[in-house]
Amino acid sequence: MSEHRAAPELLAPAGNWDCAKAAVANGADAIYFGLTSGFNARARANNFEVEDLAPLMAFLHWHGVRGYVTLNTLAFSPELEAVELLVRQIAAAGVDALLVQDLGLVGMIRQIAPTLPIHASTQMTMTSAECIALATEMGVERVVLARELSIPEISAIHAETEMPLEAFVHGALCVAYSGQCLTSESLGGRSANRGQCAQACRLPYELICDGEDVDLGDQKYLLSPQDLAGFAVTPELIEAGVVSLKIEGRLKTPEYVANITRHYRTAIDAAVAGRPVEFTPRNVEEMELSFSRGFSVGWLHGCDHKMLVPAISSAKRGVLVGEVQKVQGQRVKIALRRALKAGDGIVFDGDRSAGEEQGGRVFALYRGQNRIEGEVSHGVVEMALMRDAIDLSQLYPGQKIWKSDDPELNRRLRKSFDGEIAPRDVDLHLHVTAAVDQPLQLIATVADLPQLQLQTEQPLEAARKHPLSAETLQEQFSRLGETGFRLTQLTADISGEPMAPLSVLGALRKQMVEQLTAARRAASIRAHAVDPQAVLPRLREAIPANVPTDDTPHLHLLCRTLDQLTWASEIGMKRLYADFADIREYRQAVAISHAAGAQIYLATPRIQKPGEMGIFKALEKQKADGILVRNLSGLRFYREREIASVADFSLNAANELTVDFLRRQGAERITASYDLNREQLFEMVRRSPTQLLEVVVHQHMPMFHMEHCVFCSVLSPGTNKTNCGRPCDTHVVRLRDRVGSEHLLTADVGCRNTLYNAAPQSGAEAVAALVDLGIRYFRVELLDEATKSQVYNTLDLYSSLLTGQITGKEVWTELKALNRVGVTRGTLEERRNPLAIL
Repeated sequence: MSEHRAAPELLAPAGNWDCAKAAVANGADAIYFGLTSGFNARARANNFEVEDLAPLMAFLHWHGVRGYVTLNTLAFSPELEAVELLVRQIAAAGVDALLVQDLGLVGMIRQIAPTLPIHASTQMTMTSAECIALATEMGVERVVLARELSIPEISAIHAETEMPLEAFVHGALCVAYSGQCLTSESLGGRSANRGQCAQACRLPYELICDGEDVDLGDQKYLLSPQDLAGFAVTPELIEAGVVSLKIEGRLKTPEYVANITRHYRTAIDAAVAGRPVEFTPRNVEEMELSFSRGFSVGWLHGCDHKMLVPAISSAKRGVLVGEVQKVQGQRVKIALRRALKAGDGIVFDGDRSAGEEQGGRVFALYRGQNRIEGEVSHGVVEMALMRDAIDLSQLYPGQKIWKSDDPELNRRLRKSFDGEIAPRDVDLHLHVTAAVDQPLQLIATVADLPQLQLQTEQPLEAARKHPLSAETLQEQFSRLGETGFRLTQLTADISGEPMAPLSVLGALRKQMVEQLTAARRAASIRAHAVDPQAVLPRLREAIPANVPTDDTPHLHLLCRTLDQLTWASEIGMKRLYADFADIREYRQAVAISHAAGAQIYLATPRIQKPGEMGIFKALEKQKADGILVRNLSGLRFYREREIASVADFSLNAANELTVDFLRRQGAERITASYDLNREQLFEMVRRSPTQLLEVVVHQHMPMFHMEHCVFCSVLSPGTNKTNCGRPCDTHVVRLRDRVGSEHLLTADVGCRNTLYNAAPQSGAEAVAALVDLGIRYFRVELLDEATKSQVYNTLDLYSSLLTGQITGKEVWTELKALNRVGVTRGTLEERRNPLAIL
């Protein structure tokens, strides 16, 4: 490394107590975990009870490990009181930091517990130094970077900010940007922003290009990335300025936590010591056996779309161990590639989505008539499986065999954290003063503990044979075993030739250890001071009053083509948004709108990464009436230039505190989050200045928003935007899901893909109630409507609704009749089933 870097924190996941113990026992510096009371992005993990907080934090701090609580989902207005109570409990337990997604909660937490550190979750979509600059203004003390960043991009961010950076180094990769995935919400009412991701990315999809099905062979899992395994680039991440390396996996087993934590402890220690990070094939195999969909470096070395998503599988399979040669009676003859033994779990290749995948446990291995004892790693062997485990008639020559489980490895991993865990050693410095006719005096110094002073009960006598020496003291006080202390320095002032019996030194050592241990346990229990008064009422009182500017509801239209914008201008639409893939068309869009006397706001991309500020500047030059802002970087950029902006749905305004935060950042209007259902939206509206709110009442929900480019991955010989040939410019692509819906795929100016729900969602039936509550701004979003009649019919229906000429039910019914793929009520239907599944 070009300059010295301190060892980064190794941050491990913990879904339960065993996982926490596994992390501590295997070298984690910190763990992160969620609470059963909610507001964490892994609702399906076991998680911890609030009552567990104090003993868990005491356990962690005793072992010198930090504990971070994940409060990293959106909070709805009726939940804010519960969040405040929860934050107070978290602070009282001495939690070391909170991971937060919701922008509005940051300010509330700061006021409740000013000394409780806040880390911006990866759900906050931190992709650039410019985004981080606004997080810094908010009082955030660390950011978890988006997984889509490369190491050079991380290094560029580090060069532009003093904010401590945390990065994922291992585990499952989401294909969509965290905090920007609306797939589960759109298809099943289960929001990823509420910890209820349904993993639609792991399902099979078919590709349709220009109306024709494309035969992709075995490639069915077009949105399922391989898992991240960044052990080899640990030195590069440290060099780039990352202070915390994070392992994903709060839904994983304790054995997984032990395994992956242990390996990354080794990698970090080697990197910091200047040694190469070298893992043997066996080391990597062990990690793969705990969980793997195939290992990759993710985006850390930049975009390689084919590498990231091979698309041939979406499930854990483990390690490829061999191929079937033939079935002989009740045995399977196999050619081995890697080690296998009796008891191991295996899976035979097959299409899991079609129910063709079979698996079982090895009963025995043979060579001829000889049963093999122990492990065998090469050659041809015969395998007997547990009785009736699989249908042997379905096996075929050449079929791949995967080792999915190794009980022996699991036993070894569990042994590392079973039972009592020895405390992690901390450095101990001793100074001893010894003189004849004086008690022996000892001063013990341990970082973060009060200095300890002890002395013997009796004065020392003069030595007859063996006077006390520094060497004797060093030897006796080094005998600390598994006490949790490690003598690293001893100094001694010895006057004359005193004698100290070994029994006296041993008793003093025991007394020292007991008192230091008690002090260490006391120090492990700590708390943050909290405001004694409820904070939420004060924050709500500071929100501007609800003062609608006029009584007339306004309809805004978002267009995605110049044709759509031209047609809308021709019929007199006065409030337009342009969201074009080619931002060079924005100049023409502004000219068309202004010629028709219409206001036009230009949409920014959802993501801004290092080197992309030029896009914001290009939009500024177009002299539009304002900007539809979709990220924190753009919000800050246009605020500083005093350019009118509307905060879009991607900023996740789900409660009145977030609405007020966005208002204070200069947004003249704030789009309600798409995660809000009807009742939740109404609650936010009642508590917010309605003149600031805009509600989207018709749209194709943008489900996946991805750095991954499907166009490049399967329609191009290239690997990224530098060599793909831009098939997105010349082809219309849809992905067909397992129920037959064909979802449009688009690419934006940054080559990021968005997959839109095939069926538009209408909130028409909620409009009357929203008008009664004071909402005056409503938005219709077009997608690929290609005729004037489609656009005019849609606009006519919603315009008639806002003027009271027809009802919401009539609008929805008519839209359903007009639209070939149907229309859904989406999140704003009257009653929504929160348990709906994909």
